[in-house]
Amino acid sequence: MDELIFVKLGGSLLTDKTRPEGLRAEVLARLAAEVASALRQRPDLRLVLGHGSGSFGHMVASRYRTRDGVRTREEWRGYAETAHSAAALNYLVIEALWEAGVPALRVQPSASAHCRDGALLALDERPIAAGLAHGLVPVVHGDVALDDVRGGTIISTEQILAWLAPRLNPQRVVLVGEVSGVFTADPTRDPAARLIPEIRPEMLPELTRILGGSRGVDVTGGMVTKVQEMLALLETTPALRQVQIISGLVPGLMQAVMVDPALEAGTRLLPAGPRPQ
Repeated sequence: MDELIFVKLGGSLLTDKTRPEGLRAEVLARLAAEVASALRQRPDLRLVLGHGSGSFGHMVASRYRTRDGVRTREEWRGYAETAHSAAALNYLVIEALWEAGVPALRVQPSASAHCRDGALLALDERPIAAGLAHGLVPVVHGDVALDDVRGGTIISTEQILAWLAPRLNPQRVVLVGEVSGVFTADPTRDPAARLIPEIRPEMLPELTRILGGSRGVDVTGGMVTKVQEMLALLETTPALRQVQIISGLVPGLMQAVMVDPALEAGTRLLPAGPRPQ
C-alpha cells in the first residue's frame, strides 16, 4: 500500500542562520541524495517535501518585521524582498533535488495563501495533489502571504504542512533539523540536556515550561511552537500516525527514517492515548 509522508528540512539545517544567505551546500546535496535513495528503496512512497527559509527569508523578514504586518510602502518592499529571498533558497533546493534524480515540483505558497491575523485560512492544494498523483515530489517552503488584518505576513512551513495534512492525509511527518530531537534544554549549550524520546499531548504543559526557542534569527517561532503545531496536527489528521523529529546532520539517518516508519530515532510525537505495552 502506498504511504504518503511529509518531510520538512529545517532552515537552520540547510543554512547558517547567523550569516545572510549562508547555504550549507554539502548538507543540501547529501540530503537530496538521501531523498532519491529512499524513493528508490520504497517505490510505494509518496512524498511532499517542505523546507524553511533559514538565513535567506528569515533575516529579511526580521529586518522589516514582515510577520507583524505590512502597511507602509517600505514594508511592502520588504514583503517582496522576503518572497524573493525565500524563493532563492527554494530554487537551490529544487536544483539539488533534480541533480540527485528527484522529480521535484516547485509549488509557491504565496501564489494562493490567504491569512487572517497570522492564521492560514486558504491555500490551493490541487497542484500538490496532482503532482503526487503523477509521481512527482511537490516542494513547498516558508513564504509571505496576504493577510486580511495585517496586510501581509509570514507563513511557516509547519503552517503549510498543517493546512495540507487534513486534505492529503499523510501517514507520517518527519521534521529534519540540526538537533537530534526534542531535549530538556538546548543541547548546544547545556551538556546535561536529555533527549525526550516520546511526546504526547498531555506532556505539553510541562514541555512548554522547559523548552527554549531556536538559535539564530527565526521569525516563525522555536521548538515550542513546532511541538504545539505538530501535536495539534495529530489531533486533526486521522491518518497521521506519528511525527518524528530527527537530525539531518547524521548521514543516512533521514533516508533510513523515510524508508522505515518503525525506526526509533530522535523524538516521536504521538496522539493522545494509552502508551503501548
